[in-house]
Amino acid sequence: MPAARAPHGANVPPKVIVRKIYIEGHGGHHGGAWKVAYADFVTAMMAFFLLLWLLGATTEKQRKGIADYFAPTLMDTRHSGVGGSGLLGGDSLIDANTLPHRAAQTGTRALTVPVGATGGPSAGSGPDGTLRSRDALAQEDRKNFDALRRRVQMQMAAARDLAKLGKHVHFTMTRDGMRIDLVDDADYSMFALGTTALEPEASELIGLVSGSVKGLANPIMIRGHTDNLGYGDPAAMNNWMLSSARAEATRRRLALGGLPDARFDRIEGVADREPMIAKDPADPRNRRVSITLLYRAGSFAQ
Repeated sequence: MPAARAPHGANVPPKVIVRKIYIEGHGGHHGGAWKVAYADFVTAMMAFFLLLWLLGATTEKQRKGIADYFAPTLMDTRHSGVGGSGLLGGDSLIDANTLPHRAAQTGTRALTVPVGATGGPSAGSGPDGTLRSRDALAQEDRKNFDALRRRVQMQMAAARDLAKLGKHVHFTMTRDGMRIDLVDDADYSMFALGTTALEPEASELIGLVSGSVKGLANPIMIRGHTDNLGYGDPAAMNNWMLSSARAEATRRRLALGGLPDARFDRIEGVADREPMIAKDPADPRNRRVSITLLYRAGSFAQ
């Protein structure tokens, strides 16, 4: 360009102006923070609708189980004076009370084992049946009791000497187990009158019962009963002594049939305090011995 035509009449090159335009993200000056807030809101709504669904689709018992899962019963170590006030209550992660260590695993046995749980440090080390539910154990016991009742009745019917005692043997289901009552009447007594000597047929019957229950694990309770007829000298002999002694005589006969001493849970006499014929305490049917097969520990019927 000729100098005469240069800007301002001087030989100066033209100025070049560069304009830089910055285009921000879609969020403007807020950036992407709204996305995080929206994600939190959606997550909260999702949890809320899941809660509503659980409330409508579960029973009261199921809801209680879910609530107990998220709110376990813990020991307050701060107020009970043991351990520390931290997460592990004074224990170490490598303490014997902690669970086996795995990746991403936290917690101790005290936080995860249900209250009242029993057993040793190894799984399945408790007595037989303790790892099963109470209902399952009770159901199995009732099934065994029913089979025992049928077996004893069949064996009695097949034995000539015992067939006549059929009406003297009563099977009754109670809240504690199955009770086998050996009942007297006006024509027959299991024991010689006023003594603890078993009649031969009664001794054979108790031996049959002993052989039938030998294969079960249920503990046994024996209770002696009398009528209300008294003695001339109660200090020398009375119905308390007689009922207790007859219960013990029954225990000895069961033991003679092969039952170990550990099977017997209670041996007791109640005299005439629990009559079978309440309207007539002197009725001979009130004289009886009750042999009860108890439900196994931890499985009492509900």
